[in-house]
Amino acid sequence: MKKLVQKAHYDYSAKHEAFPYQHEAFEEIKDKDYAAIFHEQGLGKTKIAIDLLLYWLKCREIDTVLIVTKKTLVKNWVEEFGEHTSLRPKVLDNNKRSNFFVFNSRAEVVITNFETVSGERERMALFLKTRNVAIVIDESTKIKNPESKLTQDFFALSPLFKIRVIMTGTPVANRPYDLWAQVFFLDQGQSLGTDFSAFKIETNLTNSLGHNDNKRNVFEDTVSHIFEKIKDFSVRETKNSGIISLPTKKYLTFYVDFEDEQRRMYEEIREEMTTTIHRGDFAILDESQDSLKRLLRLVQAASNPRLLDDRYDSISGKEQILDELIDDIIQRGEKVIVWSSFTENVDYFCRKYKVHGAVKITGKMNVEDRGRSVDNFKHGDAKILFATPQSAKEGLTLTVANNCIFYDRGFNLDDYLQAQDRIHRISQKKQCNIHNLIVADSIDMWIDKLLKAKQNAAFLAQGDISIEDYQQVADYSFGDMVKEILNIDNSN
Repeated sequence: MKKLVQKAHYDYSAKHEAFPYQHEAFEEIKDKDYAAIFHEQGLGKTKIAIDLLLYWLKCREIDTVLIVTKKTLVKNWVEEFGEHTSLRPKVLDNNKRSNFFVFNSRAEVVITNFETVSGERERMALFLKTRNVAIVIDESTKIKNPESKLTQDFFALSPLFKIRVIMTGTPVANRPYDLWAQVFFLDQGQSLGTDFSAFKIETNLTNSLGHNDNKRNVFEDTVSHIFEKIKDFSVRETKNSGIISLPTKKYLTFYVDFEDEQRRMYEEIREEMTTTIHRGDFAILDESQDSLKRLLRLVQAASNPRLLDDRYDSISGKEQILDELIDDIIQRGEKVIVWSSFTENVDYFCRKYKVHGAVKITGKMNVEDRGRSVDNFKHGDAKILFATPQSAKEGLTLTVANNCIFYDRGFNLDDYLQAQDRIHRISQKKQCNIHNLIVADSIDMWIDKLLKAKQNAAFLAQGDISIEDYQQVADYSFGDMVKEILNIDNSN
């Protein structure tokens, strides 16, 4: 089909020089038809992507570059173009009428979100057939589930793009099989195969690996070869590889005891769950939504009993240590981010610490209110930011703080890694202190063990460590630990 677009020939020069490692990544993939940028979060993947698209528009017969990101990050991308280029991108959103004019414009850069691409799939396909379009998918783990409609829509459009690039700092968001759909979008199964079910079976970090040598060997062998299969079109750098000098990241774990009423509530939930399991519902050990919801009740009890009973009027063990940590940080003249998986915690603590100008970010807030919180924290009097990882783990540079506290953590590795690296990134000058609050002899200890196991498996899949190094640190005891927490007989 004859292409209808005529290029406007803007200035394709970048306003700022790339760091050497960014330029190396650019040189490695600039002429490839598909590639993955897996640089660790905080190492400036956006700059690499912008330099790539400037090159494509100038040298590779590309008419338009489509940037796809999460809704909350669209504004960030628009601002980045103003910082780094002379281009003025257009935006596709949920307004189908205004989208019509974007599709029929000569825009050389279009920024949109995942849901809009899915909702505009038919018009997007027509658009791709009338011009040469490259795509950059930011935070590509959004399409990690190959069975979702969203991912299926991206699979259908994939062959219509002349160049395809995905990027994320955490390609293994939770389990090694998260990589499959992201890579399939690029190469339609050439490197990791076309059978997701088979790939998932061999790369699933299950509770049974600690007691099944054959399954464990298959898991370790398969995962250790993943990056080797995709390295020809992937670039990956970590902060530990010496490419850039960043302050150290120090992990500090604080173990606290249950408050008496909190313990009673926790044990009551635990007993109720144990009884249910012994009646035959052993699926509590998998990661289905139903299982996680039930385990979440224990996490809530260990975090803040008010989440379960608003009549609770005591001070839990975690709240006491949080008070001490915040006072110490503020006395040092520093700022802190406090992370919790629960919006109710964020709201509660933001009210409690109003004297310190506390601000918050949650998924219930609109984009404008979130922006005001960020501005106040970065440039105003706010000394504390309370946030949920789900709402603020990506796209924010918050190096005005060098401390973060995880009041509680969920089961998702990506939430944990992305959240802590809001402060540990380019422009940070101070040591970063990562505080984890854990209630002793509770589900918090299992989550800590599980996240470490997931992180080690991610390192192996991403090529960050060798199989020998992995086997030195691999720990599959999380399967037995959750049984102990729930008082399940290991012989079951």
